[in-house]
Amino acid sequence: FHNAETLDMALGCSTNSMLHLPAIAHECGIELSFDMANEISRKTPNLCHLAPAGDTYIEDLERAGGVYAVMKELTKKGLLDTSGITVTGKTVAENLEGVENLDHDIIRPIENPYSPYGGIAVLKGSLAPEGCVVKQSAVAEEMMVHTGPARVFDSEEDAIQAIYQGKIVSGDVVVIRYEGPKGGPGMREMLNPTSAIAGMGLDKEVALITDGRFSGATRGASIGHVSPEAALGGPIAYVEEGDTISIDIPNCKIELLVDEATLAARKAKWVCPEPKVQTGYLRRYAKLVTSAARGAVLE
Repeated sequence: FHNAETLDMALGCSTNSMLHLPAIAHECGIELSFDMANEISRKTPNLCHLAPAGDTYIEDLERAGGVYAVMKELTKKGLLDTSGITVTGKTVAENLEGVENLDHDIIRPIENPYSPYGGIAVLKGSLAPEGCVVKQSAVAEEMMVHTGPARVFDSEEDAIQAIYQGKIVSGDVVVIRYEGPKGGPGMREMLNPTSAIAGMGLDKEVALITDGRFSGATRGASIGHVSPEAALGGPIAYVEEGDTISIDIPNCKIELLVDEATLAARKAKWVCPEPKVQTGYLRRYAKLVTSAARGAVLE
């Protein structure tokens, strides 16, 4: 699991890895915490800028030597455990014998990375006590630290409508909630609102925060997996229109700048909305699913 997350960090990452790896680990009887991501990110350089973070694509990566070439670069600083047996019947080290990085523009040498840290950051704070996830390798420099007013939506569809109607303006922090594992149910990806924000040229001016998730096509200050989610009574459920939200990606912080007494009063009045699905498998799923911070596993 350490190798998988290290490689993902070097490649630029998919936020979905922060669901898949903890979930797979859980099935193996191993618990992986959100904190693991930041520990690995701090020592893993970002070597690739694949789309949408950059202008190279998976076929370019393959032409440059593929995943093996990225792994070879990582071994130069001892960032991978190369002793393990793989599905080839050989060790990682044996698989990497003779592998070369054929294009240093597509796969940066480890001595000259795009950044000294990996593609993913886990942010924690009063808005997300258990954490939330951002693909920092695809965030514009001007959005790495951002404070702005919350624009609150209880569904993806309501947010998209507001974006297309021009109601979201520079500086806003779009909050989409009740789209998490339990609230969705199923934690569908928020590709449409992130695409709409980028398509309208706001990805360097507007942040998006959700208890849902994203696809690999996400770019900009798109922060997902907010945990606990709104349907579990997490702080994201108590955000109101115009509240100030502070995002500090370099320091892994995300704060809802509302005093504790006000939040306590909102919590006391909060009533969880009725489940969107009342019958069938998804209803059972919603009852059994855990936090995104645990990989949204069933218990």
